[in-house]
Amino acid sequence: MSNPEDKMSRRSGRPGTLAGALGDLMEILGVRASDADLAGRWDAIMGPEIASIARLAAIRKTRNGKYNVVVRPANPAFTLQLSYMAPEITARINKYFGRDAVAKISFRK
Repeated sequence: MSNPEDKMSRRSGRPGTLAGALGDLMEILGVRASDADLAGRWDAIMGPEIASIARLAAIRKTRNGKYNVVVRPANPAFTLQLSYMAPEITARINKYFGRDAVAKISFRK
């Protein structure tokens, strides 16, 4: 019998995307994917306190292999608060990728 806690045995109410399914499989295997995977898993990576006030607006890979991350606050009033949280956002993204992956974080109102 399958374990109900197993991610592979759970079924969502709506059909998922191929990227979502592969992302789940890669998470189970412990493989970290690309910047697109970061966008899809933003809420889980950032946690509820950051994800509730900020969304990922853009991510661009630089020539040296690092990422420039653009974050859009849910409300322009959160921009200052997010700027203070930039080191924490950087640390969470770096932890997700398992390396020093962020070159710069900027905020778009």
